[in-house]
Amino acid sequence: MHARFAPVRDCFHDLFAAGRETGAALTIWYDGTPVVDLAGGSRAAVPPGSAVPAAGADQPWRPDTLVNVYSVGKPVAALCLLALVDRGRVDLDAPVSAYWPEFRTPATVRQVLSHTAGLPAFPVPRPAEAVADWGLLCADLAAAEPEWAPGSVAGEHAWTYGHLVGELVRRVDGRPVGRFLAEEIAGPWRLDLAFGLAAADQRRCADLSYEDPGWPIRMLGDPGSLRARALGNPAGGLDLAVLNGPRWRSAEMPAVNLHATAAALARLYAGLLAGGTLDGVRLFSPELVAEATRVQYDGPDLVLDRRAYWTLGMQWEPDGSWGMGGIGGSSAWADPDRGYTFAYATARLADHDRVEDLVEALHSCL
Repeated sequence: MHARFAPVRDCFHDLFAAGRETGAALTIWYDGTPVVDLAGGSRAAVPPGSAVPAAGADQPWRPDTLVNVYSVGKPVAALCLLALVDRGRVDLDAPVSAYWPEFRTPATVRQVLSHTAGLPAFPVPRPAEAVADWGLLCADLAAAEPEWAPGSVAGEHAWTYGHLVGELVRRVDGRPVGRFLAEEIAGPWRLDLAFGLAAADQRRCADLSYEDPGWPIRMLGDPGSLRARALGNPAGGLDLAVLNGPRWRSAEMPAVNLHATAAALARLYAGLLAGGTLDGVRLFSPELVAEATRVQYDGPDLVLDRRAYWTLGMQWEPDGSWGMGGIGGSSAWADPDRGYTFAYATARLADHDRVEDLVEALHSCL
């Protein structure tokens, strides 16, 4: 690690020393070069309220440890569809039904990508087992009535985003979004991340845990609210017994179950920050990257309950950065003005204050 970034390393280590972190990785690229690459703690399950794994659990977090990063995966799913846009196979302003004839909502591809399509929640209550049934969940979405007129307002499509985007990829290309990601993006750019893990990769996964047993209740908010419907169906998306099991890890729930290393996420954003070319391999045109990272919607978000700036798959921030955080604390983004990409992947589901402290340390170095 570059000596210049020692304060970041010290902050990372302090998170563990203070009991705020149990297992995580951090990777930062600056000026086109990786300058921080840290991993610490354990990938074993940690009892709620504890800061250490259960007795006898000796599973150190390694550079190739995979972890579920929740919504950090949304931009990755979006990039699969945007690759088809870049190749002229999908028109951003065409109706979704042009590619998916059964789809009833009069939304465009652009509105789907920018969380304004009006389908933030699956319309039919489904059990946890439904995460493995792609066709069922897509049929539910195709038949759904939108919650609002598409394009009129935004609401993070918390669980539905990956199926809306992924089914468009499948309809146009023929491959499931997980396979498309592996063959068209992860493979060429050498990214250790995936939707739908094989058994061998599941053995590299960190088990998620809660810092506070009340964390899932806080995430859902008021029962019956739009946020609760968006985050709670299919069931199990906040249940450790489901999240740490093979059904969830092998399923494709692209809005929320990307499994990745921090190094892969920082590397992905480095490629985007460089205009779509990484190590001489061009996957996206600079024009596509510019359009994908431009603000498409600025206004209230009915699920996040705050003002949001949505690009085509990412959140833009007033400091000019673009990327995505996931509930629980994982985050990945690019900061074009400061010239860095940042990725933090954690198994300890809690607030984002850990990332805020790391960013403060990073900015002090710059």
